[in-house]
Amino acid sequence: MRYQVLGTMDPDPVFCQPGDSGIVLTVEHAGRAVPARLAGLGLPEDELARHIGWDPGAFDLARAMAPGLKATVVAQRYSRLVIDCNRPWGAPDLMPEISDATVIPGNAGLSDADRKARWEAIHTPFHAAVDQACAKGATALVALHSYDPQRRGDGALRPWPVGLLWRKANPLAEHLAESLGRVEWLAPLGINLPYEIEEDGDYTIPVHAEARGLPHVLIEVRNDYLQDAAAVERMAAVLSEAISKGSY
Repeated sequence: MRYQVLGTMDPDPVFCQPGDSGIVLTVEHAGRAVPARLAGLGLPEDELARHIGWDPGAFDLARAMAPGLKATVVAQRYSRLVIDCNRPWGAPDLMPEISDATVIPGNAGLSDADRKARWEAIHTPFHAAVDQACAKGATALVALHSYDPQRRGDGALRPWPVGLLWRKANPLAEHLAESLGRVEWLAPLGINLPYEIEEDGDYTIPVHAEARGLPHVLIEVRNDYLQDAAAVERMAAVLSEAISKGSY
């Protein structure tokens, strides 16, 4: 009998809200759900609620940006600790045993069958939905993420309110770097900070945007700038305005 990750009471992994423009917003770490059969991965709720479990505020940001941009939103509801939907197969942190100094008991010693079952149940349908959205005349792809001001593991301060990530020259990323660089309250703007797009550490941008030649950017927002509805709306307004004024 085939191993099943998701039960009948578990939520669908994919949220999709169609839009009328060609802009596609993706949220790889939108939720922190854990399939019932995985028993919370052996973690207390306060650990799943940390950044290791999801990207706090990123899904709210996408939904706040979508109306003004008339964008399609494709988001993934399961915790990045169950499977990280922005990682390729074989990435060491696809289903991490340790994340930012926290041991993940439910990921210890996973078999190939365990890993493939999670990939097929969650990763595959999410990226099929992104692929479908991009195939319907997409003109740009924006992946939305959030990050901690300071990591528990190394304690390094991360001063950038927003980071823009890209590795292949494209007009959307370059326009946003120029436009958002003029917004005083977003200084210092991170360019390929606090992360970089890497072949073994990213999936959405390389597979769906770079391979198609789509204008694209991965936006990282420091999660203390998304703490409540007012903060989300403020960030959504400045990002949406900048994206809408670009030529791409």
